[in-house]
Amino acid sequence: MDYVRLGKTGLKVSRLCLGCMSFGTPGGPTHPWVITEEAAQPFFRKAVEGGINFFDTANHYNYGDSEKITGKALKTYARRDEIVVATKVGLRMSDDRPNDRGLSRKHIFDQIDQSLTRLDMDYVDVLYIHRLDPDTEFEETLDSLEAIIQAGKVRYVAASSMWAWQFAKLREMQKARGYQPFAAMQNFYNLIYREEEREMMAYCESEGVGVMPWSPIARGFLAGNRPKQGEATNRAATDKMAIGYFGSTQDYAILSKVEKVADKLGVKPAQVAYAWVLSKSFVTAPIVGVTKLSQLDEAIAALDVKLDPASIRLLESAYKPRAAMGHS
Repeated sequence: MDYVRLGKTGLKVSRLCLGCMSFGTPGGPTHPWVITEEAAQPFFRKAVEGGINFFDTANHYNYGDSEKITGKALKTYARRDEIVVATKVGLRMSDDRPNDRGLSRKHIFDQIDQSLTRLDMDYVDVLYIHRLDPDTEFEETLDSLEAIIQAGKVRYVAASSMWAWQFAKLREMQKARGYQPFAAMQNFYNLIYREEEREMMAYCESEGVGVMPWSPIARGFLAGNRPKQGEATNRAATDKMAIGYFGSTQDYAILSKVEKVADKLGVKPAQVAYAWVLSKSFVTAPIVGVTKLSQLDEAIAALDVKLDPASIRLLESAYKPRAAMGHS
């Protein structure tokens, strides 16, 4: 496993980050397709044994279940000082309570304490704002994030999908106030969705901001989990976001290129999709979401897949601009 700096920080993270959205209570309120705590244990063990030191969860994932499972498993398989744990704040934590979402001072202060309780940790290494909150002024959010950094509850702050101008404005506001600026961006990026290349990726590379793409294999679509005919995987059949995002004629054209390169190299399509993301100089560590151990094995093995320029051109050849996605 290789380790790289998280943006301009001195923090070293593995080139893959284990996404923990897949772990929770099946049938839960936000991601009903998840697997149980018991079934999740081998994933954490394999990740640690494979050299992964970076783990990503969120308070929103089944309203805290993912954080509980992640924290408990990591206490079993790793020492706290050896791992980097990221969580998020901003998305809803109930179906009806008005202050149970957003980026207000109240919600940020409440949720960092609750996240630390669920994780059973004294601090988190990275806290993302999980999308922007249209009802809270930027100043209130940034003041609140700086306060929890100063309180020792968070080591680094980061952001997720938004427009590049918004991210740049937030970071300039932080720097003008003497605050720690967002160290990383977690945005939607894969062979099927490349609109982030227009501005966000160039900005992050120029400013030394770490990039952790979510859905690097298009929520399994680029692994072939939604064939045009035949049965899809459980996640592919029940993941509402994947169903809404992927499946156009263009998407299947891109998948065919991925499969062609995979056949040529003798690897799995998912590994080609990961290798393409990892080939980009601005990418720090893609988020790997898995529900089968074989998927984690494939992701780790993808680190050894090297794509030549001709293969990269072929993979990118079917892409056409599309509407922005992932900001909400």
